[in-house]
Amino acid sequence: MSFSLVPRYSFCEIIDVSPGFLNRLGIKFLMVDLDNTLASYRERTLSRNVSQWAAEIKESGIELFMVSNSRRKARIETFGKEFGTGFIMRARKPSPKSLVQAMSIAGYEAGNSAFIGDQIFTDTIAANLAEVVSVIVRPKRLNNPVLALRYALEAPFRAMCKNKNTAVASG
Repeated sequence: MSFSLVPRYSFCEIIDVSPGFLNRLGIKFLMVDLDNTLASYRERTLSRNVSQWAAEIKESGIELFMVSNSRRKARIETFGKEFGTGFIMRARKPSPKSLVQAMSIAGYEAGNSAFIGDQIFTDTIAANLAEVVSVIVRPKRLNNPVLALRYALEAPFRAMCKNKNTAVASG
């Protein structure tokens, strides 16, 4: 396990992470964070764009799984059902244990797995410690001053990511 605050890849938003890009990396199992990655804290359903993205990921043969620190059971269950995937809540990221558990549940190895999240200090650290491909996206919404400060503190580590992508990485 290697501790690093620098994500392996950086995208504007989750829908920019295309099935073609993931397939080129050999990813078969894609774990994703919920809050501010798939949906903002205020959203109660997935946007049409995110739902379409999830369908395209699944159609390409990549299995999806949600891993969230959220304690809001009803929210996680609602999104898990809508997303059509398994999930782990109260993940306690940056601990990698929940990512390792998700891979074990689904039968995948770290070498063909990735994790997408919006926070360096939880999501990227957990992914790097679990030795899966770490992908960071910009948060969906910054309406909380504490989170805004946290994202500002993360800026140097986002900037150090050598693989910054936009929708150009699609295909």
